Amino acid sequence: MKIAVVAANGKAGKLITNEAVKRDYDVTAIVRHKNQTEASQVLQKDLYDLTAQDLKNFDIVVDAFGVWDPADMGLHESSLMHLADCLSATNTQLFVVGGAGSLYVDAEHKKQLKDTPGFPKEAQPVAVGMGKALKRLKDRSDVQWIYVSPAASFEPDGAKTDDYTIASNEYVENDEGESKISYSDYASGFVDAMESGKYNQVQISIYQN
Repeated sequence: MKIAVVAANGKAGKLITNEAVKRDYDVTAIVRHKNQTEASQVLQKDLYDLTAQDLKNFDIVVDAFGVWDPADMGLHESSLMHLADCLSATNTQLFVVGGAGSLYVDAEHKKQLKDTPGFPKEAQPVAVGMGKALKRLKDRSDVQWIYVSPAASFEPDGAKTDDYTIASNEYVENDEGESKISYSDYASGFVDAMESGKYNQVQISIYQN
């Protein structure tokens, strides 16, 4: 399996890249600056400069791009649509590092986590920006996309427990009433999802048991 990770130097991107390398996949880190991952193959190029030609030989392209400045929220949508255009009408799967704000909290799928009273105000701009990008992605029947949301509490320095579940696009809490996942466990679950080959044009989530 040939995998390219866009924004591989980021926190999630680096862990996903290293996990895929650890499992002996053919991994290329796509980065703007010097490669900081364990991938031996590197394409140093800005996301917006990537072309269909650059990505044509990969089985999976991982989009790990993310921004947090409220002024840059439109980049979530424009960057995702650029990658989708590059992969349009191909068999290459686009796996997206998503957000938790778009997970549904009701069985009717009318209300998302970002719309609940307890959702952190500081996370609202990112949730809205990523939500708009996901909405656009859902309209793309020409792309083999998979959107991977973390649990509500996404912990950069959380322990790697290897005790997690890949679930649907609905908000889930564990037996302790928590919705959390460490970046390390998320990366492992992310690569599990890529390995499975059973997801397509769907949003999934990963949470710690």
